[in-house]
Order: sequence, then structure tokens, then C-alpha cells
Amino acid sequence: MPKSGKNTTITMNVAKAIGRATSTAAETARSRRSRRVVAPPETSENVLGRAARVYLFVLALLFLAEGFRPLIERYVIGLDPRLLYWVNMISAVLDNATLTAAEIDPRMTHEQVRAILTGLLVSGGMLIPGNVPNIIAAGKLRIGSREWARFAIPIGAVLLVVYYVVLFVL
Repeated sequence: MPKSGKNTTITMNVAKAIGRATSTAAETARSRRSRRVVAPPETSENVLGRAARVYLFVLALLFLAEGFRPLIERYVIGLDPRLLYWVNMISAVLDNATLTAAEIDPRMTHEQVRAILTGLLVSGGMLIPGNVPNIIAAGKLRIGSREWARFAIPIGAVLLVVYYVVLFVL
């Protein structure tokens, strides 16, 4: 099997395993809570307000990216993709969208961008602040930071090693 086909098969199997682990974690969290969480009713005003806040957030990310451009040009563009992969473990504590906007530059190689995004994706699930879906899920399921970390850090650490091997060794 060609390398890309083998990597695709491995990636698909890892993605399925992540899906199973995530649904297991959600079921465990739900079973620990006897109270049912009731969301407030959706109104047009709420939806439009959220849409406006998302638009402003994305606009702020674009401004942030422009502000970081000189640093990225000077220090990041020349870095080895393997180093970029591990450096992006910081996304466990910082938001993925912010790091992506600040870090990715059109002049980067495909391998650098892939390493950055994969590192961000895997690390971002390890702690609640890593990405917005974590924050929402933790809030709705009433999962605390310690409980989340106890479950997600071991899985995330294993996945970081697996993806590193898939991306850079095989």
C-alpha cells in the first residue's frame, strides 16, 4: 500500500478510536449527573447576538494575525515541522483559533501547516480551554477541569505520539 494510503487508513482508525473514547467520556459524565440540564429557549435575538459576537471574534483574530506577522516571519517560518508539532502542545491551555490565526502564514510549507494544525487539534482536546467545543461541552455536562484532564491528558498524550509517528516516521 502506498505511504499516503497507509497514513489515511491509520488516521481513519485513530479518528474512529477518538470518536469511541469521546462518546464513552460523554456517557460517563452524563451517568454521574442526575440533574438534567435545560438550555434556554432560542430566540432570533439570541442567535443574532451570538452571530455578531462570532463575527467580532473572527475579526479580532485577523487583527491579531497581522500583529504577529513580524514575529512569525522572523522566528516561526523557518522552524522544522517536527518542532512546530510539539510546540503547539501549548494549545492545551490556549485557544486553537487564536493560535491558528497568529501562527499560520501563507508562505509556510504544506508539511509545516499540517504539523501545526495536527498539534493544535490533538493538544486542544487535552484541557477545557484548548478549544471552544471543550468549553461548551464541559459547561453543558458540568465537567470540571480536573475530571476533564484526568480523562483527556492520557488519551491526548498517546494520540500526540501516534500522530507524530504517522506524520513524520512512517
